Amino acid sequence: MKKMGYYCNMELMKRTTDCGSLRKDDAGRTVILNGWVHRKRDHGGIFFINLRDRYGITQVVVDTVNTAATGTDELAAICAELRNEFCIAVEGTVRPRPDDMVNPAMSTGGIEVIASKILILNRAEVLPFQIDEESNANEELRLKYRYLDLRSAAMQQRIRLRSEVSFAVREWMTSQGFYEIETPTFIKSTPEGARDYLVPSRLYPGKFYALPQSPQLYKQILMVAGFDKYFQIARCYRDEDARGDRQPEFTQIDIEMSFVGRDDVLSMTEGLFGHIFKKTLGVDLPAQFKRLSYEDAMELYGTDKPDLRFDMPMQDFAPFVEAGVFQAFKDALRDGEEARQQAAAKGVTIAGGGVKVLVVKGKADYSRKQIEELEAQAKIYKARGMAWMKVAAADSGAVLEGGVAKFFADNAAQIISGLGAAPGDLILIVADAKRRVANTALGAVRSKLGKDLGLCDPARFEFAWIVDFPMFEFNEEENHWEAAHHMFTWPQDKYHAVLESDPGAVKGDLYDLVLNGYELASGSIRIHDPELQKRIFKIVGFNPDEAEKKFGFLTGAFKYGAPPHGGIAPGLDRLVMLMAGQTSIKEVIAFPKNSFAVSPMDDSPGEVDKKQLDELRITIRKEPGV
Repeated sequence: MKKMGYYCNMELMKRTTDCGSLRKDDAGRTVILNGWVHRKRDHGGIFFINLRDRYGITQVVVDTVNTAATGTDELAAICAELRNEFCIAVEGTVRPRPDDMVNPAMSTGGIEVIASKILILNRAEVLPFQIDEESNANEELRLKYRYLDLRSAAMQQRIRLRSEVSFAVREWMTSQGFYEIETPTFIKSTPEGARDYLVPSRLYPGKFYALPQSPQLYKQILMVAGFDKYFQIARCYRDEDARGDRQPEFTQIDIEMSFVGRDDVLSMTEGLFGHIFKKTLGVDLPAQFKRLSYEDAMELYGTDKPDLRFDMPMQDFAPFVEAGVFQAFKDALRDGEEARQQAAAKGVTIAGGGVKVLVVKGKADYSRKQIEELEAQAKIYKARGMAWMKVAAADSGAVLEGGVAKFFADNAAQIISGLGAAPGDLILIVADAKRRVANTALGAVRSKLGKDLGLCDPARFEFAWIVDFPMFEFNEEENHWEAAHHMFTWPQDKYHAVLESDPGAVKGDLYDLVLNGYELASGSIRIHDPELQKRIFKIVGFNPDEAEKKFGFLTGAFKYGAPPHGGIAPGLDRLVMLMAGQTSIKEVIAFPKNSFAVSPMDDSPGEVDKKQLDELRITIRKEPGV
């Protein structure tokens, strides 16, 4: 390569060390560095270049003022041309920085490299955004130029963390006797909740493969096959509408075990996560995580994925309603009781109405506008409104003021004492004829308060198991029972006798692992008895012929000595996101899609030519008016 009369062979400019390794002990060494120009400063002919690679940043100095060596003019000309993100090679001598010039923020801050040669390996055009520690460019721009975004220190660190977590998973699982086994990417389409991504077959026109939403059925078959302990860092695909932080393709740590019960799976998972956090973050987790029943989680926190980093449980306000004169609360309880009795007459168990309350400590100074913002959050979750009161100090003791306080003047003392409230506290109440609505709406308010009040420390990790989920949910619109999670969950043994007579009472051997308000993993003990599986299919109205067509290869395998088995599938993307203190899984995936399932970088999904479609016997039907 020739530049400004300067010749250099790339073979002679291969790096001898990286940009994050040099220290004061290396002083006097001649080294070659390869990397990207992170910053360049020209101090009147003395150039300071921060050279960056995956490992760190090293300061390179080019002194064209105080040096009369051969080649100085060429070095000056090259330095004048350099811009951020030029890819270069540098040869030079390591020199310690003076004590007053040491940069403690850099791992290499005690040294600098005095350059004798610089080779431009590749130039960079003007950048669409500055590559810094953490990019402030908008998401669409970052995804379009993802190869640049990934050069940032923050993204490099997060992708490194993901790699380390994946390694820690494999390290621990293999040490515990698990086999890593791959399952197919092209599978049979089966109803698993979301839409399948379909792949047309050229060899069998009119027939399709599906991309797996999870390896669920195959990992169960591996248990039938006698492998006993399986895991896989599995790619999964779901064709879902754009919503929240979902990705059409995601990764889960898929696990299955034979001859186990619920506690065995939970204990194994606790060991796995303890190893991951200790190995990658140096964080010690408790040997056992907290456990909450689904019912307790809903009653206390209004969600089955509670954030336990802050203590603000919901309480039941119903005991105080009758003594007050607020009719809306009384109506909610009355209407809920009537609905409960009507459902019971049909053999369906529902919870009835609910009036739930939050005591927000020390926040009686909340303005009406702030309370209205909280009420708006409750309304998103179908609440009709949110009542409030404040606890104030008076000569006679604590009293209730504002909002609906006047309706509870006669039993204010009992309310304050019963709720454990004190002067300066804010009381928020949601009522509904459907207890689930009251719980989830006020639970959403609790979650917003946690964020608004700065109670959600990203460096704190609070795990909890949610257990004892309902096995079935009643679809009121279609008047039939549905599986709450999936149809292959083992009903807890004590409910087998009442499966058909009282499905609403049945608890499944299901368990979710939640972390900091996110569902991190979901699993269950599986059905291994073909006859029990038929009973479940019948309860949820799944046609036997359709069941055979969709799942015959699984239920058929169960006829040949299937062992009791169970498993779990932690989400790798979400796990790394939380470990990295982020709120979007896009921040820990190298090449994610945007919120509309589109990749701005490579413009996928894209059109294909007619020849490819003809080979697949596919015709694109245009929508009317398009």
